[in-house]
Amino acid sequence: MDNGLHRSSNEAVVVENLHKQFGDLEVLRGVSLRAHEGDVLSIIGSSGSGKSTLLRCINLLELPTSGEIKVAGEAILFNKTKKGLVPTDIKQVERLRTKLGMVFQSFNLWSHMTVLQNVMEVPIHVLKLPKAEAREQAEHFLNRVGLWEKRDQFPAFLSGGQQQRAAIARALAIGPRVMLFDEPTSALDPELVGEVLKVIKDLANEGRTMILVTHEMKFARDVSNQVIFLHNGLVEESGTSQQVFYETQSERCKAFVSSIH
Repeated sequence: MDNGLHRSSNEAVVVENLHKQFGDLEVLRGVSLRAHEGDVLSIIGSSGSGKSTLLRCINLLELPTSGEIKVAGEAILFNKTKKGLVPTDIKQVERLRTKLGMVFQSFNLWSHMTVLQNVMEVPIHVLKLPKAEAREQAEHFLNRVGLWEKRDQFPAFLSGGQQQRAAIARALAIGPRVMLFDEPTSALDPELVGEVLKVIKDLANEGRTMILVTHEMKFARDVSNQVIFLHNGLVEESGTSQQVFYETQSERCKAFVSSIH
C-alpha cells in the first residue's frame, strides 16, 4: 500500500537521539525517528529490542533518560535530573497527550463502564465535551469499528478482538493527531487477529498518522510507508517498506523479516 498519497511535509512526531535506562540496563541507545502527517510507521524487531519502550517514551508513559521528543511540531520541555529527564510543564504533557491516541496490548478498558461509557469518558472529563456531543461522537466511532450494537455491554462480555476494537474507538474519540499502537494483536487468539488488523488497515487507508509496534510482519509490510527495525536498542535498518523488507543491507534485519517471504 502506498501511503505516500496522504503524506504531508508537517512533522507529526520527531524523536532525536533517545536513550532510556532501567538501572544499569540501557534499553534505548540513541534512537531517532521522524513521522510526518499521513505516515504509517511500523517499528519491528525481536523481543527486548526496545520497541514498546520507544512507544511508551513518545507518550511519556516512560520518561527518557536523555534525548528530544516533538509532537505536532512542539518540543516536550524537560528538566535534566540525575535520574533522567522530567517534564518541565505537566500541563504541556497533558495537552500533547490529547494529540496521541494510545492502543495497548491488553486493551486497558475500564471494566466497570460500558463500552459506550469507556469511549465517552476522556472527551467528557479531559476535553470537556458536552455529554450529548461526546455520546454522538462515541457512537460514531463505535460504528466505525463495528461495535455499535455492543455499546451497552461491559468489556467482560466482549471477545478480545471486540475489546481491542473498543480500545481503538476510545483512542479515536480524543481526536488524536497520531495513533500509537503497541502490539495491538499480541494478546488475541489467532482467529481474532484479522478483525483488529482490518480496522487498523482501514484507518491507514483514511490517511491517519500511525506509529505501530507490531510482530505481524505481513501487515507491517503491507500498510507501512516507513519501517524501522530495532536491534539491541538501536535502529539497525530504516526506510520504506520495500527497502526494509526486500532491499535491506542488514543481515540481522534480513533474517528477521525472512519469515514472510
